[in-house]
Amino acid sequence: QVQLVESGGGLVQPGGSLRLSCAASGNIGRINAMGWYRQAPGKQRELVARFFSSDGINYADSVKGRFTISRDNAKNTVYLQMNSLKPEDTAVYYCNLVSDWRPYWGQGTQVIVSS
Repeated sequence: QVQLVESGGGLVQPGGSLRLSCAASGNIGRINAMGWYRQAPGKQRELVARFFSSDGINYADSVKGRFTISRDNAKNTVYLQMNSLKPEDTAVYYCNLVSDWRPYWGQGTQVIVSS
């Protein structure tokens, strides 16, 4: 079994910054991809940023230049640095891990961007 523990969400004003963390533990196996998705009220879950294969990175167009994904392989942890936050970034952010081609999800962390 794999566990994903997220942290770092909260309330921030427009233009502010937050850093999300996701630590994976358990029987992780071979990691195929790891990253972040988000789901806003009334919308489908969407990719925000992820690592895939050995060194590939995807970003959603809406966050390019503002968000940065990074990782600590020794700790099986990924981070999402979110800068210049906008109200439309408000969502529940979910950590995703694909290990041995099986997807795992964290419980989600709420990010609210509002003045």
